[in-house]
Amino acid sequence: MLKYKVILRYSGLLLFLEGIAMLLAMVAASVYKEPVSGPIFIASAITIGVGILILTFIPSPKKKPEKKDIILLVPLTWILLSLFGAMPYLLSGVVNSFTDAWFESVSGFTTTGSTIFNHIDGLPHGILFWRSLTQWIGGIAILFLAFIAFPILRIGGMQIFILDSPGITSERLRPQIQSSVLWLLGIYSGLTLLETILLSLEGMPFFDAICHSFSTLSTGGFSTHQQGISYFHSPLIEYTLIVFMILSGINYALLYLVSQGKIRKAIKNEELRCYAWVIVVFTGLITWGLLMTTPQGYEEAFRNGLFHVVAILTTTGFYTTDYLSWYPTLWYLLFFLFFVGASVGSTSGSIKLIRIELLLKNTLLEVKRLLNPNAIIPVRFNKRLVPDRIKNNIVAFTLTYILIFIIGIILFSLIDPNLPSALGAVAGALGNIGPGLGHFGPGNSYATVAPAGKLLLSFLMLLGRLEIFTLLVLFTRSFWKH
Repeated sequence: MLKYKVILRYSGLLLFLEGIAMLLAMVAASVYKEPVSGPIFIASAITIGVGILILTFIPSPKKKPEKKDIILLVPLTWILLSLFGAMPYLLSGVVNSFTDAWFESVSGFTTTGSTIFNHIDGLPHGILFWRSLTQWIGGIAILFLAFIAFPILRIGGMQIFILDSPGITSERLRPQIQSSVLWLLGIYSGLTLLETILLSLEGMPFFDAICHSFSTLSTGGFSTHQQGISYFHSPLIEYTLIVFMILSGINYALLYLVSQGKIRKAIKNEELRCYAWVIVVFTGLITWGLLMTTPQGYEEAFRNGLFHVVAILTTTGFYTTDYLSWYPTLWYLLFFLFFVGASVGSTSGSIKLIRIELLLKNTLLEVKRLLNPNAIIPVRFNKRLVPDRIKNNIVAFTLTYILIFIIGIILFSLIDPNLPSALGAVAGALGNIGPGLGHFGPGNSYATVAPAGKLLLSFLMLLGRLEIFTLLVLFTRSFWKH
């Protein structure tokens, strides 16, 4: 039976913390003497007030949440964050409809990076700060889920942390939730601070530096300018963002090993090596393509290729140029990366490299099994045996992901009949990437999409962020049975 008091208690704490975070956006607005500081304060007061009311009237439960409670609490977390997070947009008047505010809020907390704003440069600093902060909050929440909730729930093969994280496994993390939260926060916050300092030293204004650091470490992609990263005209800033995007796409368990001086142990990880090879191969292909089809020099072609490969692979979604202006084959390569994603245990979205690698391994071994029907040829990862249960979960997740993508295209095409736009919008939302194709390429917004389309894309963002099954299970009759 669901423990509703436990769920409500956690929800109240969540809203209280979100309201406190809103005060930071109010401070940013106050520093720049913007009138939106008042509406943001009201949104913060309402959020904190609701949180306090819940914490006051719902006594602290004696029992801990069980698996079923966590399944409900996970999607409820993102829905509540997004619902109350939409208030600063509405109360400040920067958007006039709930649908737009909801879309922007969901895009932020799911670290997708799609936007309904056409003139980002004209937005108040308080709103710009809140947009980026929602992504940073969403990023740390994703890490908590990845290391604590998903392995317990066995969602889509996420128990592969046991195989993928040498030295730190979900089994060891589970009894030490508090210390796990602390080291996750420490690495995440430390990298955010380091990036902010470096970007500021490289000439980016401090406000822009902290907002872009929030968006980078969360692999979110919100920018403070409509032109994105090209606004700064700085190769040094672009290379710095590349480095931190790559770091953000690495399993945080491996980053923990590096912080403990166990660099060799981290480097031996199969997924990390695969991650590096994908970056190298696709950067090489796109760099060569740019050299052949554009007047760009070697350094510029390499930088543009590397930047956009890393931005799409990690699902950050930053851009320095409109890649849709490139030769079509090149943005077809980038579109393929929409379905790859970076490492499990990172803040990136999409299918994730480890799932794709294990699927390919199992497919190749199936050929060997056909040639040697009596041989037992198991799938191994990091020299460990992958159980059949995990393989089945990964196959189920990947097939469901593709099926939802196809259904999403059909539904969105009824709203926007332009096929490239539908492909890009659905792939970008489900993979939590942001920019897509067609009408929704780099620098373009979703302002013109009908309300039904925005609600559909918002749902897809939540589906992708919550590893699909966590949200879909709520629509089953068996979940609600005692």
